[in-house]
Amino acid sequence: MPIPGTPSRAQLVDHLVRTRIAGDVATPRENNLSHYRQLANGVRNFWFGLELGDRWRDEQDVLAVMAERVGVNDDPEYRYGQDTIDPELTVDALERLARRLRKAADGRQRVLFATGHPGGLLDVHRATAAALRAAGCEIVVIPDGLQTDEGYVMQFADVAVLEHGATLWHTHSGEPMRAILTGLEREGRPLPDLVVADHGWAGYAGQHGVDSVGYADCNDPALFLAESEGTLQVAVPLDDHVVSPRHYDPMTAYLLAEAGLS
Repeated sequence: MPIPGTPSRAQLVDHLVRTRIAGDVATPRENNLSHYRQLANGVRNFWFGLELGDRWRDEQDVLAVMAERVGVNDDPEYRYGQDTIDPELTVDALERLARRLRKAADGRQRVLFATGHPGGLLDVHRATAAALRAAGCEIVVIPDGLQTDEGYVMQFADVAVLEHGATLWHTHSGEPMRAILTGLEREGRPLPDLVVADHGWAGYAGQHGVDSVGYADCNDPALFLAESEGTLQVAVPLDDHVVSPRHYDPMTAYLLAEAGLS
């Protein structure tokens, strides 16, 4: 059930576990390990727009970071079954994200929002964009006519998304963000001061040298590796597509309250 108003930290932790945004999440252990292995083996779809080079060729090193920053089981011999996201780590990361949003608001910065997971996170980004605009930030409008091999890059409710066949598209690729940043440079417009995103949208922006923060699931290690290296400022661990997008509302309310943007 929805939490009225803004939850306390304890209420939010309980809500995250009950809705499986954190705690015992839907993503199974074997899927997590498969993705860690593919990233370590250099499969670019799992790099999320980042340039990881040879730094993460050992999947056990990837697992160690995910255990530390996300709360997955740290036992390399645990191969099948339930895996977890530590809700305390989720809220810790939300509080770090809130501090970066406060900095953006205080500086009236230019902020770009984007999502590769519109079915789950679109409204989280939309609400955050609305709060920053009300605080005096400029929400970056992307250039017209952008596209990648996957589809058209467009903006919907202040959030950049990929559109394919009249449908908002799920993507891990960093190419849509590359198209936006290249388009801004081509038009002689300044790059964002901050990108708030997920998937390859966040990864490519950070790799390009733009301050970037993002949300990521426990089977998507790239952004957490980038945070550990300092390429990404904040990576928030959560299940990025639970049954109802409304389950994220208390999390968004907490984030905006912590940033002083309610």
